[in-house]
Amino acid sequence: MAGTLFDRAVYVQRKYFIDEITSLDEVFTFLEAWPEAKRDLAYDTLLKACREAANGRFPIGAARENVRRFLKKAGMLAEIADVPNLGQRMADRTIGNA
Repeated sequence: MAGTLFDRAVYVQRKYFIDEITSLDEVFTFLEAWPEAKRDLAYDTLLKACREAANGRFPIGAARENVRRFLKKAGMLAEIADVPNLGQRMADRTIGNA
């Protein structure tokens, strides 16, 4: 499993939230939910690259980059600056400001 983890997460902009993808398992779950009508050459190429990475025949870093490019092409890539830092927001609060 450790061999399928990304060195950095990729963030997916959903309609009402931002989702985090950190491993090949999460990519496969994401791709499984991808609408059949939108499954094109880019989808097939990403799926194949991720399968190859899971079998150790493709670098995990390259698979992550392919996921990032796929999301960007689909208009679903959330940049790290777009992701709120919940830990920082909670640290800024005091008990009196609840």
